[in-house]
Amino acid sequence: MEISHQYVKQRKDFGRHPRFRDEGAEMLADIRPNEEHAKNFVVRKTISTSIQVGQQMSEHEVNTNPVVLVNRGVLHTEGGWPKEIDCTEIEQVIRYRKKVEKDEHYIRAVVALCAGAEEVVKENNAIDIYEQYWEGDDAKYSTEAAAAHTLTQLLDPSPSRRGAQYLCWHPDGSRKVAVAYSVLEFQAEGAPSDSYVWDLGNPAQPDSVLSPTSPLVCLNFNLRDNKVLGAGQYNGQFAVFDTRQGSNAVDATPIVKSHRDPVYDFAWLQSKTGTEAMTASSDGRVLWWDTRRLGEPREELPLAERGVPSGALFGAVSLDYSPAAGPTKFLVGTEPGNVLLCNRKAKTPADRVGASYSGHHGPVYGLSRSPFYPKMFASCGDWTARVWNEDLRTPLITTAYHTAHLTAIRWSPTRPSVFFSAREDGVLDARDYYLNTQTAPALSTQVADCALTSLRVHEGGSLVAVGCRDGTTAVLQLSSSLVDLQPSEKAATLAMLERETAREKNLEKAQKEAKIRARKDAVAQEPAAAAAAGADAAADAAIGEGDNIQQLEKEFFESTM
Repeated sequence: MEISHQYVKQRKDFGRHPRFRDEGAEMLADIRPNEEHAKNFVVRKTISTSIQVGQQMSEHEVNTNPVVLVNRGVLHTEGGWPKEIDCTEIEQVIRYRKKVEKDEHYIRAVVALCAGAEEVVKENNAIDIYEQYWEGDDAKYSTEAAAAHTLTQLLDPSPSRRGAQYLCWHPDGSRKVAVAYSVLEFQAEGAPSDSYVWDLGNPAQPDSVLSPTSPLVCLNFNLRDNKVLGAGQYNGQFAVFDTRQGSNAVDATPIVKSHRDPVYDFAWLQSKTGTEAMTASSDGRVLWWDTRRLGEPREELPLAERGVPSGALFGAVSLDYSPAAGPTKFLVGTEPGNVLLCNRKAKTPADRVGASYSGHHGPVYGLSRSPFYPKMFASCGDWTARVWNEDLRTPLITTAYHTAHLTAIRWSPTRPSVFFSAREDGVLDARDYYLNTQTAPALSTQVADCALTSLRVHEGGSLVAVGCRDGTTAVLQLSSSLVDLQPSEKAATLAMLERETAREKNLEKAQKEAKIRARKDAVAQEPAAAAAAGADAAADAAIGEGDNIQQLEKEFFESTM
């Protein structure tokens, strides 16, 4: 009977070849005690002695020089071919293979090898010696305390004091990180403009150098071609670098067509060509570019809220683009403290800048959309971090006010309930809403003595790169409790966010009903002529912001108990 079995994974995933055979018992060694040795055994009595002077001990420390690693290529040529066959010529190789396959010795060798391979395949199909039993019945929660330790530090080679303003991990999951160095203080001149790409395997020197005409404020790897980087410059230009073509930019936007302020953030767009990008600046505009034609922007969006004159623009300081939320939707953090939800392909030009989420008391320096729940996003500005639902105008969760400003925020790519935030006092906070309380961070670690300026989490979730104002980039290794997905974490976190969403919707509905009742009472009490002019003012006066919300929350919780 012919046995056939189809494999859909590589041979190395099946484990080692087991060899089974029946064998009897075999005596390998017979070692018996020697009675003559026992006669020479003497028990020593315990002796106590005292001395006046102990042995002199000293401590010595040596700091060795760092090992400098250099990557060098090796040219490998294929061997084993006859002299008359050129392995680079495809036609010669095909003809030679057909000739060998017709040889009788080749056929006999293949038959002999197939017999051994068939035996191994049958053994693997018969029994799996690496099978794991009772999998999934003993779900264990992580009991390890949240922790992080410094894996390495990347020091700015420049003698000038510059800040690591922006970080970006390599998109293929490797341990490379690009860092943009610049000085954002007003009229700060004289600092060099070079930025670098680092390899954590060799932190002593940069892997690549980027030499722009103006210092870089932000940069990101191209998602399709990881040798290409896009960067926003301090003078408002958008530049493109190719590490295969040297350190200088291969192309850049004209100054007259670029932003009038520094490009604080940009993102590569999801497209078939992988050459489209969008930039945001504090000049109040979002521009779309195609790296194949950087002579002028393809599109422009002024950041003006609905009902605000077109001359009053919101300066953008942060940007978040996530294809999971929609290929044309993006979030913009502004200087006044609002988060704008924009849609590039809106039905009307007025709807391109849609919802506005207000609540921060200063510029929104960080935006991050949840990789697990596209409608949820986090923002940081002033002294707090906030979690929002795209359908509501009020935050679902607001952290306690810190003593220092928050400068960056990022969600964990592996755990839906964990996000990280950086502060100006040099502290990195990790909040875990599943294994920890919502009132306090699960981990607060002092990364540096200066302000933290940027933050980015590796796609594996175990590494966090933090940029500092003094130019140092610290790479932290996280504990498994902050990396590994916990049992039922996705469902529990989603239920928590939906519960907070329902609570905010009920409070908003109760507030609207109270405002309508107050407006009706004002109309009934005042004359009809004064009611039309003062109804709204009376309603707003009757409903105080702080006292009314507290009263509504109290009524809401009493009704749900």
